[in-house]
Amino acid sequence: MSNISRQIKDDVSIVLCGEAGQGIQTVERLLTRVLKFAGLNVFGTKEYMSRVRGGSNSTEIRVSSNRIMAYSSRIDILIPLDEDAIPHLQQQNRIGDDMLIFGDKEKINASRDIIDVPFSKIALEVGGVIYANTIGVGMILALLGVEIDVLTAFLGDYFRRKNQDIVDKNIAAARRGYDIGRGFSGPGKIDIAIERHPEVRDEIIMSGADIMCMGAIAGGCNFIAAYPMTPSTGIITFLAQYAEKFGIVAEQAEDEISAVNMAIGAWYAGGRAMTATAGGGFALMAEGVSLAGMIESPLVVSVGMRPAPATGLPTRTEQGDLDHVLYSGHGEFPRIVLAPGNLEQAFQLTQKAFNLADKFQSPVIILSDQYLVDSYYNMPAPDISRCNVEQYVVKTDKDYKRYRITDSGISPRGIPGYGDGLVNCDSDEHDEEGHITESMAVRTSMVDKRLRKFELINKEIIPPELYGGEDYETLLIAWGSNYAVVKEALKKLKRSGISFLHFSQVYPLHPSTAGYLKKAKRTIIIENNATSQFGQLIRRTTGIDIGHKILKYDGLPFSVEEVAGQVDAIAHRQGEQLWI
Repeated sequence: MSNISRQIKDDVSIVLCGEAGQGIQTVERLLTRVLKFAGLNVFGTKEYMSRVRGGSNSTEIRVSSNRIMAYSSRIDILIPLDEDAIPHLQQQNRIGDDMLIFGDKEKINASRDIIDVPFSKIALEVGGVIYANTIGVGMILALLGVEIDVLTAFLGDYFRRKNQDIVDKNIAAARRGYDIGRGFSGPGKIDIAIERHPEVRDEIIMSGADIMCMGAIAGGCNFIAAYPMTPSTGIITFLAQYAEKFGIVAEQAEDEISAVNMAIGAWYAGGRAMTATAGGGFALMAEGVSLAGMIESPLVVSVGMRPAPATGLPTRTEQGDLDHVLYSGHGEFPRIVLAPGNLEQAFQLTQKAFNLADKFQSPVIILSDQYLVDSYYNMPAPDISRCNVEQYVVKTDKDYKRYRITDSGISPRGIPGYGDGLVNCDSDEHDEEGHITESMAVRTSMVDKRLRKFELINKEIIPPELYGGEDYETLLIAWGSNYAVVKEALKKLKRSGISFLHFSQVYPLHPSTAGYLKKAKRTIIIENNATSQFGQLIRRTTGIDIGHKILKYDGLPFSVEEVAGQVDAIAHRQGEQLWI
């Protein structure tokens, strides 16, 4: 114990790795909440296999003096829970020389030094192997200097619905772990210095899925139909959990075809509906999306991306469905595609999606991915006072025409039973009253009417965010969940002459895009797919080809170190130095 000496300042990365079923998620949930309660900034994300038990899963918890919201490949403290944990992380190139490994030597067969902590033996003394996780939580909190009273108070509240014996044994396990951690910590031993912020204690900590649900509620969502599909299952489960409180009808459909049509039907009846799925489920929704385009129905679809084709890697992450959502649905009709980059944007854009769908009577697709959906960090609660639920339904009169030709392309949208008019719609081409027609002149007029919506949509495109100075020579480009990773990577690079352009709306593209790209001597796009789908969209829209591409499609997200290193490698090939 006296031979262990390590000093860590301002940022520590803690990773737990083991089999599914070993309680990693319990440790993750306990630890992150207690850390926030103690006033520490925390970020967490996970990678896991598609197995109920077995395999190798890991969760990363970063604790920092500053706000953090990005995945780091660096590990400072590792707690392996089985013998496969270290080999699993070695495959990801995450085992470093300076890493501290705490584990049960009897269970962990490793070729490197392990600080022996007999979690299982101590847990049995407390009351059962199940308490090994709480011992680990206590040890980590002691290393971080969090007071034991903070932990025991949280445990009492967390397990309050259990019997008192369970509460007492968890507190006893936490104290045993805390004593172990105190023995390792202090000057000349493991000395971790992280600044606390009292205001963090009152902030929220939620996953990407949860915050998207909050955005949906703030957008007036009162109906969701979905079929469970990773990584979007958390959306319907969250909204179902709070359905009664917020007046939401939550329906688990028999498949994705039913789900999308239920959502369209809810909009037709006057509701504000969404459905949530992954790429494979969205493939089944394609005809429904096209139906929404023809009958000019609002529709909000959340698509959580994961590696494909087919089932692919169902619990991993990727940005491979951009082309899929852009071109799904036969025929030509307007659509909007949003891609939140962090939890704040996930809330704001989900709320906004309902207003956009209602206003333009078009499908709005929210593209997220497993990394964003399963990540979480502390943040101030969203300001819902700024969220307006915009209603565009009109009261019909006896001469009402659902598809009246207008200069804007947007016809007044009525709903059955609200007014004196007949609200008629049909999936065939139709005239202004909604009656089927095969008139070529009417067909042309209706297509033109629907596409004229783009003129108004283009006026409300969310502009890309430029991070860094406007006087840049190198421009990094990314979309969606790579936002925070690239921003933090940029801090590791010399700030002079390099900036970052992030897109949270990927279709239609903002007209300023070409101007940003033309200013740069070097452009580098960062995407989690194999063919640079967003880069291709930029080229089709602007005629500009991105000069350099950093692409990753192994199922894991980019890390801060990975992005910074690859940008630096591109600069080195051209005789420049960007890395600090």
